[in-house]
Amino acid sequence: MDRQMNEIITIPVEHYQRLVLASQDLEDLQAVEAYFSKPCDGLASVYVKRMIDGESLLKLWRESRGHSQVQLAALSGVNRVQIGDIEDRGKVGSVETLKKLADVLNLRVDDLIK
Repeated sequence: MDRQMNEIITIPVEHYQRLVLASQDLEDLQAVEAYFSKPCDGLASVYVKRMIDGESLLKLWRESRGHSQVQLAALSGVNRVQIGDIEDRGKVGSVETLKKLADVLNLRVDDLIK
């Protein structure tokens, strides 16, 4: 039996409402799964609060990835003192430096600029 796209079915309202809720639950679960499959897509709320308070984006991302300044320096090839200057003294860093740091942290350069 061929079904046509404009065929209509009738179900009780409570079944329809359950289907709508199940569809919304599925969307929520898919969004959570997508978030956890790409952890670089966001910062935990504790870091966001610190960001709002004006802390360095590099420091927040570095800490959220579990790196010390020394580890980040070794992985990126950027001098640890330069990382400290960016994090603690508000220096900006060159595009090349930010690119190296962003690559190690699995970010875009834009994620490190206020």
